[in-house]
Amino acid sequence: MGIADVIPGVSGGTVAFISGIYEELLNSIKSIDKEAFQLLLRFRIADFWKKINGPFLICVLGGIVTSLASLARLMTYLLEHHPIQIWSFFFGLILISSPLILRDIQKWNMATVTSFVIGVVAAYLITILSPTETPTNLPFIFFCGAFAICAMILPGISGAFMLLLIGKYEYMITALIEFNLPVITVFVLGCFFGLLGFSRFLSWILTHYRFPTLAMLAGFMIGSLNKVWPWKEVTLFRLNHEGVRVPAFDKSIWPWEYFEKTGNDPLLFNAILFAAIGIFLVVAIEKTAAYLKSKS
Repeated sequence: MGIADVIPGVSGGTVAFISGIYEELLNSIKSIDKEAFQLLLRFRIADFWKKINGPFLICVLGGIVTSLASLARLMTYLLEHHPIQIWSFFFGLILISSPLILRDIQKWNMATVTSFVIGVVAAYLITILSPTETPTNLPFIFFCGAFAICAMILPGISGAFMLLLIGKYEYMITALIEFNLPVITVFVLGCFFGLLGFSRFLSWILTHYRFPTLAMLAGFMIGSLNKVWPWKEVTLFRLNHEGVRVPAFDKSIWPWEYFEKTGNDPLLFNAILFAAIGIFLVVAIEKTAAYLKSKS
């Protein structure tokens, strides 16, 4: 999830869904409520830890932090030097995830179909929006944290990409690199409160409208495939924190158009291979999770 969340276009929520921990993650976050804080204030640490499913949350959080600290730079390097292979891998990973979610829908009706279509259209439209210029004051940074974290736990919608759309991706990356404590603190607070509120909404809607919600989440994944399409033509550039001109926005093109417009090899065989690896990985994770669940 940590690797996914740092890459514009890939959702940490997608990874949580693929690995079968999505609903447990939402319910665990939702359990951090008034009662949990009362237990903490009374120093009933064991009861607090049990209520919020502490071991699970600390493992997920630890994994995210570890990957952000150790693998984010590697993923940045791979995306810069081997973009077609990496985006193909993510394309295969997301492509197979949607049918796995749809498989759990036991009743299809007009509401479910409509939800699926809305998910596809909404996610696709998000991928073709252009970045905007926004303020850098702390209240807006708080909003950015709350906004990004909501996207991060939605399968198919990337929190990093949403930050890019509202013009704060590079700003937050720079704040992390320079250890701008006020900005980081306000952003994290926004993430915390946004996560607490939005996880409750998602948990509630999954409980009361499970099949339409699953259909919409699967639609989000299908619609987001445009963002992870391996062959891109850059349409907009930006300056990074080092003042270097880098791609900011692009559009999907066919492999033969990629060769015509860039002069680079589209590496079609490599793309198919890495997409297949992504598909295989998801199926393997799903089968392993099912096996472990049957044994528990």
